[in-house]
Amino acid sequence: MKRRIFSVVLVIAFVFSCQTVPVTGRSQLALIPNSELLPMSFQSYDQVLKESKLSNNKEQAAMIERVGRRIQAAVEKYMTDIGAASQLNGFNWEFKLIEDDNTINAWCMPGGKVAFYTGILPICKDEAGVAVVMGHEIAHAIANHGGERMSQGMLQQLGMSSLSVALGQNPTMTNQLLLQSIGIGSQIGMLSFSRQHESEADKIGLIFSSMAGYDPREAPEFWKRMKAASGGQAPPEFLSTHPSSDRRISDLNAQMPEAMKIYNQYKK
Repeated sequence: MKRRIFSVVLVIAFVFSCQTVPVTGRSQLALIPNSELLPMSFQSYDQVLKESKLSNNKEQAAMIERVGRRIQAAVEKYMTDIGAASQLNGFNWEFKLIEDDNTINAWCMPGGKVAFYTGILPICKDEAGVAVVMGHEIAHAIANHGGERMSQGMLQQLGMSSLSVALGQNPTMTNQLLLQSIGIGSQIGMLSFSRQHESEADKIGLIFSSMAGYDPREAPEFWKRMKAASGGQAPPEFLSTHPSSDRRISDLNAQMPEAMKIYNQYKK
């Protein structure tokens, strides 16, 4: 009976908590509304900035701001054109450069809060490279990947809890192995979801940066530089939360004809 009740709860959650990802049209689970997600995001962003040192390189910081605002404008136009501008309600865009040469990373929290680390700038090489990364990171926010991951995590915990109840919380080795195997299975599943998000952000980001007037042909070049910088130390793709650089380069090249049409339409 408890299993049947939980199954009904899952069906209701999926039916009433799904939304569509812009550009790709993929259906996703979204249990957490922006009214709850964005305040948490903004608080976390402020905390990160408080604990970090912002770069005093005015030229580089201005470049991050400039690229971010151009892609923001492209995003807002795209969302308005498809009648989805309301999905940006509550966004409070911000673009910061953190001084940390040892961290090759950038991210965008839900609600448009972006941070770059100075360590990624040599791989970006120039403004076009920054646009590749900026488009990708903003795409995560527009696609609500953060909210989706949180929803998946909530559902995963509910699933494991329900299974434990269904088994009578039997503290036997078999029960522990079963729960552990489901945990491992869920973990690998979450890895595949994460790779899906990364690939989706590559595609969406390529569209947004092209709309902003940045040459999409720079995207595969960026990932070639990233591959070289990794020195072959990346883990096997099936154990990685990110697609391999070779996979990303191949996928981006396959999407290039569409991106070039957009770029030629919007470039100044």
